[in-house]
Amino acid sequence: MEKWILYAIISMLFAGLTSVIAKFGMKDLSSDTALAVRTAVVFSIVIANAFLFRNAFVELQQTSAKNLMFLAISGITTSLSWIFYYRAMKEGQVSYVASIDKASIVVTLLLSFIILKEPITGKLLAGAAFILTGMIILIWK
Repeated sequence: MEKWILYAIISMLFAGLTSVIAKFGMKDLSSDTALAVRTAVVFSIVIANAFLFRNAFVELQQTSAKNLMFLAISGITTSLSWIFYYRAMKEGQVSYVASIDKASIVVTLLLSFIILKEPITGKLLAGAAFILTGMIILIWK
C-alpha cells in the first residue's frame, strides 16, 4: 500500500470520530464557542507538529508569497466551512450533517478536473454520482 493511501485511511478514521465527539462536547455551548475551543486545540497541535518536527521555519522562508496567499485563502474557506458545519451539527443530527458535508467531495472533484486538470475517470464519476445521490436521498423531504 502506498503511504498516501495509509495517511488518507488514518485521516478518514479520525475525521469519522471528530463529529461524534464534538457533538458530545458542544452540549452546553454554542456552536461558535465549541468550534473556538476545538480550533484552539487544532492550532496548538498543528503548530507543534510543523515547528517541532518539521522544517517549517526554513520552508516558510523559501516559499513564495503566492503560495502563502493560496494557503491563507484555503484557511478562510476552511474556517467558513467549519463555522457552518458546527452550526448545522448543533441543530441537526450528526449522521445527516456529516453525510451532506461529505458531498463536498463532488465539489472537490469538479474543481480538481477544471482547475488542476486532473484526469477524469469513470470510477471517479461513478463515485461522485453515488455520493451526490446519497446526499439527495438524505435531504429529500
